[in-house]
Amino acid sequence: MEEIINRVAQSGLVTFNLEELLHPGERVVYDIKDNLFHGLILREKDFREFVKNHDWSQFDGKNVAIICSADAIVPTWAYMVLAAKLQGHAHRYVFGDLAALEQSLFQEAIAAVNPEDYRDAKLVIKGCGEKEVPTYAYVAIMQRLLPVASSIMYGEPCSTVPLYKRPKVVA
Repeated sequence: MEEIINRVAQSGLVTFNLEELLHPGERVVYDIKDNLFHGLILREKDFREFVKNHDWSQFDGKNVAIICSADAIVPTWAYMVLAAKLQGHAHRYVFGDLAALEQSLFQEAIAAVNPEDYRDAKLVIKGCGEKEVPTYAYVAIMQRLLPVASSIMYGEPCSTVPLYKRPKVVA
């Protein structure tokens, strides 16, 4: 009987799974519309009183997207006051929707990837998975690892789409 050889295992391919970079903290939206007087304007005195007395510990370890869903003019300083209160409680907070929050979380995680760990590697950026990974993250990881990898593919080790191969240097 002929021995079955696993060529994928012998290929030296390194799988990079972006799902592993997803921060596990809960994602929540803080909508400043709830602080508007009659849903129209932000009254500074009332807002500052709310901020002073609110229990900010409910955001401990969470990832917070700060928005205003009302058609109102909210002064920039109000968002900055919220940021000051979320600091020390939330893992991450951003001005923007949940998509902006997710992008910020991936930026943080990808910036922490040490490209040297992948020097001269034949990489496969894992495609399909159980969790949704935004296209932004795939582009960002390419930017991070392209300068060091010898090749980068997309998909699964048994079925890949070639994306990049370092040109051979002719001496």
